[in-house]
Amino acid sequence: MNKIIQIIAAFILLTGVTSCKKYLDIEPVGRVIPKTADDFRALLTTAYNSFPAHKSLLAVRTDELVLDEWATDYPALKDIYSWKDGNPDPVTFQFPYIGFYTVIFNANHVIAEVENEAGKTDITAQIKGEAYLLRAYTHFELLNLYAKPYNKATAATDRGIPLSLKIDLEQNYAPATIEAVYTQVLADIDAGRQLLNTATFDAGKNYRFTTRAALALLARVREFRGEWAQAQEAATQALTLNSELEDLNTSSRLPSHYLSVENIMSMEKAFDLRSAAMVSEHLLGIYDQENDLRFPLYFSKSGGEYVSLKGNSDALKISFRNGELYLIQAEAALQTDDIALARQSLLALKAKRLKPALYQAEATRINTMAKAPLLEEIYAERERELALEGHRWYDLRRYGQPSITHSNSSETFILQQNDPRYTIRFPKDAIANNPNLL
Repeated sequence: MNKIIQIIAAFILLTGVTSCKKYLDIEPVGRVIPKTADDFRALLTTAYNSFPAHKSLLAVRTDELVLDEWATDYPALKDIYSWKDGNPDPVTFQFPYIGFYTVIFNANHVIAEVENEAGKTDITAQIKGEAYLLRAYTHFELLNLYAKPYNKATAATDRGIPLSLKIDLEQNYAPATIEAVYTQVLADIDAGRQLLNTATFDAGKNYRFTTRAALALLARVREFRGEWAQAQEAATQALTLNSELEDLNTSSRLPSHYLSVENIMSMEKAFDLRSAAMVSEHLLGIYDQENDLRFPLYFSKSGGEYVSLKGNSDALKISFRNGELYLIQAEAALQTDDIALARQSLLALKAKRLKPALYQAEATRINTMAKAPLLEEIYAERERELALEGHRWYDLRRYGQPSITHSNSSETFILQQNDPRYTIRFPKDAIANNPNLL
């Protein structure tokens, strides 16, 4: 890891500039060493803009996609699709590692220096708060890529990922335990929330963390840890600030669009493999294709197969939105035996996604459900609502790690239930630079 940090440090000093984006108001870094609030804002923008686009690669591992064997990128995706992690073809796309620590490096610099250099103001407090949240989210993503799913009984001894909390070229970057990483993630969220003072940014700047985005992240982290009362509280607080949903009965805008009324934060490119993959029969089959208004917005036919209409555009970058918060609220409420709120939250989302006749039928069905089938329906609705937005691999890990089968024209590949490959290996170049990862 020391070598990686040195590489990152050199990279930051040599390339402190990021280009403007069509849909995001990103300003270039104007100085090598930041001194003013504007300089630190630009440095943090560099961190946001360099956040890895790894969610498409995760989707390839799920039951959402079928790879196109004739696609240009097929050789680079095949071993991900077949979960051949031990000795993949050298052309295989690597899941990011150094890129995450580049983001953390920038965030650490902002946390350490922004108030020393630019003073303590509301502006620098917001910038520093965002840096804490970005560091928390980056460690959270690393943990869910390269460590086992959270298990309360074993988290204190299960191996996690290295924590990077300061710029120290001599630090020993050995993996911390899963519990230690989560403890730091929650501490960073708390530190960030105490500093943030902006509830929303104008469209184009809504790739930044806000008080709402901090609550959305907290709700997701608590959900992943199975801390249901805390997850429900965070989701409810965020929805109290803004509970709007895109009503697909009157709107044709994707809920994940950066201008959507339910948008919270648009930082990540969730999906950009439209030319390399088709939507799986499994995913297509979980929708009422005539009456679920998401279906024609999410998918389109191309050459006889369905492809995703999500992603492939900076306008469809998404990290957090209200649709997810309603589902967290529903799941958390059910797990704490508040079945009435679970039904209410689930139906509030369905009311904005289904044609009225189907919604009425769903309301009748759901209002008679007991706890166990209602939980299964919440899981199914997560799959429908959040399709190809980067959630499915993590949900499969949380919900029992089921068996998945993929195939091409000549081979069949099986990921067994509870397969060790539900945890992705550290990349070879990361191990080469940090033997602690072995």
